[in-house]
Amino acid sequence: MPRSLPPLSYLRPFEATARLGSVKRAAEELGRTHGAISKQLQLLQEQLGFSLFEKVGTGIRLNGPGEALFATVSQAFDLLEERYGELKASRDEMHVHITCSATFAMVWLVPRLAEFYRHHPNCRVQLSMGSSSYDSASRHSRDAIDLSLSWDRLSRPTVDRKAVPLGPVSFGLVSAPDYPLQTEGNRFSFATRISHDRMDKEWLSWQTVTGNEVITGSEIRFPHMHLCLGAAAAGLGVALTERRFAVNELRSGKLVERSPFLKIEDGFVALVNPARKTSKATVNFLNWLRDAFAEELN
Repeated sequence: MPRSLPPLSYLRPFEATARLGSVKRAAEELGRTHGAISKQLQLLQEQLGFSLFEKVGTGIRLNGPGEALFATVSQAFDLLEERYGELKASRDEMHVHITCSATFAMVWLVPRLAEFYRHHPNCRVQLSMGSSSYDSASRHSRDAIDLSLSWDRLSRPTVDRKAVPLGPVSFGLVSAPDYPLQTEGNRFSFATRISHDRMDKEWLSWQTVTGNEVITGSEIRFPHMHLCLGAAAAGLGVALTERRFAVNELRSGKLVERSPFLKIEDGFVALVNPARKTSKATVNFLNWLRDAFAEELN
């Protein structure tokens, strides 16, 4: 048997007008015109067959039937709002929104997401990618980003003290096997270095920390680290990379290590958005990521 209900589109204008005591303020809250709210109130009263408001000076107020209807509608709206909020919160508990570099997403994270979903089948990961996870975090600081993943400890050695450490990072030189490179002690000489557009300090920092010296004749740049590695594998020069981004090419022999790798403990970190509640999905993802990095060391 169908329900006998008033048109629900009339009830929001009625509830807002009754609660705020003003058609004008109800229109402002609902983003409607004064005329549209007045018309819907009129139609509701016509459906009922009696008035719900009475005029008081230049304003209006609820009459007896209006008070009775408002009590019922207000209670129903309160319950609906509470349940709706609970449902949204439960959905957010199983959702995590991450920003990270495009290279990390493409080379490492996306190929392993199936593993994460096997462990957490009800969780869902949303990705936003940028050249720099720090830049992405600042741009989206007021948005729904839960975590910003950061690994570039050469260009950005300082991290927020609240950052969550997840695992080590390692940086070293790689090139195609037959690319000419001369070494003399801690001096590395070669024709072309391959650099990331947004990591200007990386080469200098690596030399400073390791005590190595790099001598090159030219430089080519790319906007993403996976493009730098592709160029290195194609024999265009030598790239300075974080090891996990080049692990497949190193295993296949497309790239070879041309220097010792500098290891930075706890260099891979997650920056948790303080404006967002830390959901169950966020905790699950952080724990999974930490475990996955630990397995790489075994």
